[in-house]
Amino acid sequence: MNGTHSASGLNNPPDISFGLPKVDPDADILSDLARGQSSALATLMDRHLAAIKATAHYMLGDEMMAEDIAQEVFLRAWKQAPNWQPGTAKFSTWLHRVTRNLCYDRLRKKKEVYPETVPDMVDDSPEALQVLQNRQNHNAQKSKIELALAGLSERQRMAITLCHYQELSQVEAADIMEVGVRAYESLLARARKNLKEQLQSHKSELLES
Repeated sequence: MNGTHSASGLNNPPDISFGLPKVDPDADILSDLARGQSSALATLMDRHLAAIKATAHYMLGDEMMAEDIAQEVFLRAWKQAPNWQPGTAKFSTWLHRVTRNLCYDRLRKKKEVYPETVPDMVDDSPEALQVLQNRQNHNAQKSKIELALAGLSERQRMAITLCHYQELSQVEAADIMEVGVRAYESLLARARKNLKEQLQSHKSELLES
């Protein structure tokens, strides 16, 4: 998959059936969402916003970017609801696929948007210095999991996120990543192995921070 990522379920049904339930848990609100009812969007967000935002946060390691991704996901859900085709994939699966693709795109741009250096401060008041100190402490105390995840490829990071942080079944995770279950299992195994290696590589700097 290269170029623009797909998000099967709108116009192009997936070629492979992953044995998911035929009845969409969100079927009760999709018709209202397709008619543009804001209450339906609010209900959808109540159900899925936390999971979508958490996925983006674990993928990107940045709260503000995770917020941006979540907003974009539900904006697209609002716009695309009239085109939804029941029976192709769960709507929540489509939401996660959009999240995945947006995170992949953001990861490729992240280094350009967020420089590593902190700009010089004009305000040298005690309050401002404390804010800077708190920010530096926060950066220095990033969890070893975040540091290790950052060293994985985007696909391996997503595999770990779906399994360990979203606690999805391998069938659901494979469907979100648009691969077969065996392929997902193989990807997850490689991700776990590399995650363990990343944790070891960051061990010394974590002890120093």
